[in-house]
Amino acid sequence: MSNQFTRREALAAGALAAAGLASADTAGKAVVKGNVKQSLVAWCFMSAGDKWSLDQTCEVATGFGVPSVEIVAPEDFPTLKKHGLTCAIAANTMPGAPFKTGFNNPKYHGELVERYTKVIDACAEFGCPSVIGFTGYKYHDPDDPKSGEISKDEGFKNCVAGIKRIIGHAEKKGVNLCIEHLNSRDNTHPMKGHPGYQGDDLDYVCRILRAVGSPRAKLLFDIYHVQIMHGDVIRRIEQCKDLIAHVHTAGNPGRGELDDTQEINYPPIMRKLLAIKYAGYVGQEFIPTRDPKAGLAEAIKLCDV
Repeated sequence: MSNQFTRREALAAGALAAAGLASADTAGKAVVKGNVKQSLVAWCFMSAGDKWSLDQTCEVATGFGVPSVEIVAPEDFPTLKKHGLTCAIAANTMPGAPFKTGFNNPKYHGELVERYTKVIDACAEFGCPSVIGFTGYKYHDPDDPKSGEISKDEGFKNCVAGIKRIIGHAEKKGVNLCIEHLNSRDNTHPMKGHPGYQGDDLDYVCRILRAVGSPRAKLLFDIYHVQIMHGDVIRRIEQCKDLIAHVHTAGNPGRGELDDTQEINYPPIMRKLLAIKYAGYVGQEFIPTRDPKAGLAEAIKLCDV
């Protein structure tokens, strides 16, 4: 009951903050405690609803007291700097849908190494601690399931070999390569689920990272995707706490706001991150279904434990 009460309190506070924000048309500080470092994931708010510009996204972040806007390319770093913001994790710059063309397919290794070298260099110069990475889709042609599948064992070996080609440079520059676990169950929307993604098992992704054996080969723990594929989120955090270098949020089902229409109870999850002494960022990566500022006010306060 205490967790439910805390959650309702936070949601109510978020709603009040959102109402005040709407009436004044300005962003009031949503971060109060600041124990959890939060970040806004740019694509969510630049591709949905009002389709904010990057400048608008940065303005909202600073107004809420959030220090980071993330999943942007190095060419966007000057905009963040202009607004006094950092980038918690940089985008993979592979063209198209970068989660499809990952380290499990050797034909992409050359381009991945070339692109990651440039992104890692830019991150080191700007002070961005991490860059996102993916296993890739299990098909030989990521867009054609009929092209045949890369086996789990083959994908494992290819991921380890491919990551090892770039991880030494990441170590030298002090930047994390964070491989993301994604769900393959939701087929309703191209950004809500990824049928065909080979790294849809959290244990599988963790085994890859441990086989690489580098302090810079890390895990992007996406709470939304973990909930869909596994559940048992708090226990999962404990099991892979040595690998987690970045965290994402969203409501489930639907990848919407972190409100009382969804099933994930975020405050105890945030408290678990603090308990394991997680010092990275938590990126708000929900797809707005209503006023994005109001949704952000709720989400930020809910995670501000």
